[in-house]
Amino acid sequence: MSAGKVYLVGAGPGDPKLITLRGLEALKRADCVVYDRLAGPQLLNRARPDAEFIYVGKLPDRHTMKQEEINRLLVDLALQGKTVIRLKGGDPTVFGRVGEEAELLRKNGVPYEIIPGITSAIAVPAYAGIPVTHRELASSFSVITGHESPDKLDLSIHWDKVTNATGTLVFLMGVAKIGYIAEQLQRYGRPPETPVALVRWGTRAEQRTLTGTLADIEERVKAAGFEPPAVIIVGDVVRQRETLAWIERKPLFGKRVLVTRARSQASELADKIDELGGEPYEFPVIETRLPTEEAAVQAVRDAIRAAETYDWVILTSENGVAFFFRWLDLCDSDIRKFHRARFAAIGPKTAEALALRGVRADVVAEQFRAEGLLESLAGEVKPGQTALLPRGDLARETLPAELGRQGVKTVEIDVYETVLAHGRDPFLLEMLENGEIHAVTFTSSSTVVNLLDALRRLGAEDPAALLRSAEIACIGPITARTAEENGLLVTVTAETATIDGLVKALCDSTTKRGNERR
Repeated sequence: MSAGKVYLVGAGPGDPKLITLRGLEALKRADCVVYDRLAGPQLLNRARPDAEFIYVGKLPDRHTMKQEEINRLLVDLALQGKTVIRLKGGDPTVFGRVGEEAELLRKNGVPYEIIPGITSAIAVPAYAGIPVTHRELASSFSVITGHESPDKLDLSIHWDKVTNATGTLVFLMGVAKIGYIAEQLQRYGRPPETPVALVRWGTRAEQRTLTGTLADIEERVKAAGFEPPAVIIVGDVVRQRETLAWIERKPLFGKRVLVTRARSQASELADKIDELGGEPYEFPVIETRLPTEEAAVQAVRDAIRAAETYDWVILTSENGVAFFFRWLDLCDSDIRKFHRARFAAIGPKTAEALALRGVRADVVAEQFRAEGLLESLAGEVKPGQTALLPRGDLARETLPAELGRQGVKTVEIDVYETVLAHGRDPFLLEMLENGEIHAVTFTSSSTVVNLLDALRRLGAEDPAALLRSAEIACIGPITARTAEENGLLVTVTAETATIDGLVKALCDSTTKRGNERR
């Protein structure tokens, strides 16, 4: 068997969008991903569904895997013919011990590639509004380890040379040694009033920044209980934070939001959360697919063959539109066959989905649920007419039941079915237990039910209790009712049942809580 290949990939500082395109491409084709906690858990969702995950970081029941063991593991996996990704936080060449891993791979004849990442040394200060260089303040910067004990620091760092070698000094992993670092810098010529900033968990929802001077930073760190991991920035560039801090000013900064929508739909909500400074954490709990039962499939085919008999085609969701047109293609049919019918849609997004396919809705409900559509259809539908309802298998019966009472013959077809997604996430339960998920979004009743089921499958005995520390945000009253019936305390309900409405409600809630704390 020929050897596989190992990609030594820098994952960036934590924000999953800060991985490079080359790193992401390698991740997507990996047979096996070897990773640690610093790599950012959401990146694992970008790997192939059948990829093997091997965690080499610290777990409660064992110590961190030794570096020599990791080196050997990479060789062994590659010699099995696998494509292996060694996913490392930041850049693998900046205190990432990539040289040791690459050396053993070379000795064993294993092909490898080093893919740089964005180092926390520049990304974390940038997210705190601190450029490491500035035309008027610093024309150079140094990156220095702060992780060693003071005696080892003195052996590895020539304080007399480093202290004034560059305008900006960046120390990685040095929070516990901040007092000693400040003392040495002052001893070798940095003024006591030199600005200092510590940025903890930069680029993530937990990002916090503490500023001071060399003279008082140790005292400030102790008073604030400021803990690692953090990047330390020393120099006049720290003053730029007063005017350049940007992400903290966004309305959802500091909030990690669980997105439970189907993977095919999650990006819209996740992108809006990200744009507003929040950290979307995608955990899709539903999948939509074509029906699998023969009776349901035959019902759809029969309904499409009768296209010319309908007075109305009523669509209640974007999914309904997408799968309806997919079925037209599968049945070798054409939208023109429905020339007798008028089209109705619940909400602007459903209407937009129709318009993208060349069909303008004749009626668009102002309220984004069945009751709103019925209100909009009042005076439009007539007794004796026939309406086709292409929907999902979990759709409510309100619409066909009321149309039937009005004398409208309704033909319901399940153009798609909703099932529980089988996602993998080795960190979600721990993050919920630690209060690291600050809000959970639900965009339908099925996302509520399926998230609780998914958490049970991951090992949670009481999923509802696990969610009590997080805000529960629902897209509308029907979804909120389902959440409450399942033991959840709903704290945010969108006034308008759209993704934009849900995001606005989250922002309003965050602002309100911030004002209450003040």
